[in-house]
Amino acid sequence: MKSYRKIISCIAAMSIMTSLTACGKKNNNEQGTVQEGQNAQAAAKNVTVRFLNFKPEAAPVYEEIARAYKDETGNTLIVETAANNTYEQTLSAKMSTPEAPVIFQINGPRGYANWRDYCLDMTDSDIYNHLIDKSAAVSANGMAYGIPYAVEGYGIIYNDEIIRRYFALENRKTDFVSMDEVNSYEELKSLVEDMQANAKELGIKGVFAATSLKSGDDWRWTTHLANIPIHREFTDNKIDLTGEGVKTLNFAYGENYRNIFDLYLNNSTLDRKMLGSKITDESMAEFALGECAMVQNGSWAWSQISSVPGNTVSEENIRMMPIYMGLEGEENQGLCIGTENFLCINSAAKPEEQQAAKDFLFWLYSSETGKDMVVNKLGFIAPFDTFTDTEKPADPLSREVLRWMDKENAETIPWSFTVFPGQTFKNDFGAALLQYAQGSRDWNYVTETVRSSWETESSML
Repeated sequence: MKSYRKIISCIAAMSIMTSLTACGKKNNNEQGTVQEGQNAQAAAKNVTVRFLNFKPEAAPVYEEIARAYKDETGNTLIVETAANNTYEQTLSAKMSTPEAPVIFQINGPRGYANWRDYCLDMTDSDIYNHLIDKSAAVSANGMAYGIPYAVEGYGIIYNDEIIRRYFALENRKTDFVSMDEVNSYEELKSLVEDMQANAKELGIKGVFAATSLKSGDDWRWTTHLANIPIHREFTDNKIDLTGEGVKTLNFAYGENYRNIFDLYLNNSTLDRKMLGSKITDESMAEFALGECAMVQNGSWAWSQISSVPGNTVSEENIRMMPIYMGLEGEENQGLCIGTENFLCINSAAKPEEQQAAKDFLFWLYSSETGKDMVVNKLGFIAPFDTFTDTEKPADPLSREVLRWMDKENAETIPWSFTVFPGQTFKNDFGAALLQYAQGSRDWNYVTETVRSSWETESSML
């Protein structure tokens, strides 16, 4: 894949390092050397490993993985899953109990700063040795404490069948004949607003799925959408993402954020004043049932779409495009691609539990059974040399991410939201967005909330 190492390098930029190492050098170990892990497993038999999962949508798959691991190795994996936006609280509550996880996840530098006392050095682990780019790990003092386990991407997902239906309308006001022509906010706006005007004829309730603004379920807007203008601000000001510069935010491109947010709100399946109770699962169900043409989400969302009873969207009609909001040069913009999650092993766990955790992780990312689960059930694009070029996810959203990664002139937006302040900032931001959507507050209030909450929360880190 032409752009793979470039994407990995973007992830590496988020890592904590006391010295820089060469990027893009592939590990020379033979691919898929499961024997390494099997040798270690002999010392870790019959040890139960607890894993606290970050992704609620992946919980059923991890349960299936646990059963397969038990069947194949005889070892026990207990998977517990935190609810949306409660991972830090759940992890904090469990770390002081006998049920503390042996495997847990951090979201990059911010997460490492919070959990460094519980992060085991993993430089001697098989999973680290097979990481294609070692600098992509969350590292300090030459030791690796967090291992990236998936490359993911997000943007605007759209139903190509509905788009083609629109292109066939005789009374439409746009001249587009392909979505490839839509590569700016103004073009997207003209397309969306004309589709909304023809919603009844297109057989949809609105162009966009309802914007989920229920407290605790607004993460697509407070992290993913906000990532694009904030990344541009960081880039403009040459901010070192591991330095003190990230503690100040002007929200310089807030009006650009407002552009696309208003487009979502005003061309939706639901009136903007009624979004306070909407959750992401409901939005994805609207898309799956063909009630809308577009929804902002990522490569992890195929399972949410495909599992909806009565789903009408076929795989061949799933497409993804960049999120345009009127930023200069956005005609060359690609998807937002990166990772926010890194696997860690609890340094306070018993040595045999730590070894069993290393064994499981290597099994998952090197055995035929594990790799099949990773690729075909979790839908991950894995950053390890144990995977061949043919072992890539086949689901339509992951294929879209791979397609955009291969575009020569597309400028990927890295995941800068891994250095956003903590959950309080996101809660404040989400509450302000809801008030704005409902009309009780203006956009200036949102802007001031973002600036002040960012500064307050950052000062406590």
